[in-house]
Amino acid sequence: MQILDGKKTSEDIKNEIAAEVQQMKANGEKVPHLAAIIVGSNGASLTYVGSKVRSCEQIGFDSTLVALPEETTEAQLLAKIKELNEDDNLDGYIVQLPLPKHIDEEKILLAIDPQKDVDGFHPTNFGRMALEMETFLPATPFGIMELLERYKVETSGKHTVVIGRSHIVGRPMSILMSRKGNPGDSTVTLTHSRTKNLEEYTKNADIIITALGVPEFLKADMVKDGVVIIDVGITRVEDASNSKGYVIKGDVDFDGVSKKSSFITPVPGGVGPMTIAMLLKNTLLARKIRSRK
Repeated sequence: MQILDGKKTSEDIKNEIAAEVQQMKANGEKVPHLAAIIVGSNGASLTYVGSKVRSCEQIGFDSTLVALPEETTEAQLLAKIKELNEDDNLDGYIVQLPLPKHIDEEKILLAIDPQKDVDGFHPTNFGRMALEMETFLPATPFGIMELLERYKVETSGKHTVVIGRSHIVGRPMSILMSRKGNPGDSTVTLTHSRTKNLEEYTKNADIIITALGVPEFLKADMVKDGVVIIDVGITRVEDASNSKGYVIKGDVDFDGVSKKSSFITPVPGGVGPMTIAMLLKNTLLARKIRSRK
C-alpha cells in the first residue's frame, strides 16, 4: 500500500511554479496575478482565502484580496466582478463560496470572465473540459488527476467508481477519468444518493473516488484487494480527547480500507493540499494564455 501524499506533492508543484515565476521575472515578463473575492466573515472561507494569498506570496505571484461586507448587494458584487473582468493587470480570480443567502451564486459565477475563471466553474470552461480542449480544470479534480499521474497510477481500462455527483468534484471527475489520455481512459460509473446497492459497484471498482461528506462511510468489506482510493471527504467529527475538540475524518474508514488498497489518500494531507496548488497552476496557465495575445 502506497500513500498518495498530497501535502508533499503540492509543495513540489509550488516549488516548480516558483522556479518558473523566477524565470519569468529574470526575462522581464509580468508575473501571474491572482485575486480572491470574499463576501462576509465565514470563518472557514477566511482561513481558505488567507492560505491562498499566502501561497501566492510564497511562489512569487502578485495577489489581491477583495474583502466585502456581509451586506454587500448582488448588484454591488456584480459591479466588482465587472471591474475585475476589465482589469488587464489581473490574470485570474475566484469568488469564495458560499456567498450570503441574498446573493444568487449562479448569477455571480456566470458573470465571471471564463478566461479569468481559474476555479474552472464557468459553463464555458466546464464544456471545454468535456470536449478535451485547453481550459481551467476545477481545482480539486485537477489535483486528483495530478496525484494519479505523478504516482503513476494505472487508469487506462480500469473501472472507476465515483461516489457523489457535485459540480465541483463528482461530475467533473467522471468526465476527466473517461477522457482520452493518462490519467484517463477509464470506464466510469457515477454513483450518488439515489444509487441502489452501491456495494455492488464499489466491490468491482479498481479505483474509487469518493466525495460524499459522510465520515468513514466506505468500509473494508465494500472494496476489493488492490483498489486505489481517492478520499475527497472532509468532515469535522467531535472528539473530546483531541485538544481542538474535533478530528478531521474522510469518507473512508482508513484503518480498514488501507489494508486492502494499492494506493490511498490520507485525510487530512491527501486531496486537500492539492486544491490550492492547482488553483495556482491554473493562474499560471491564465498568464501564459494572456501573454500569447
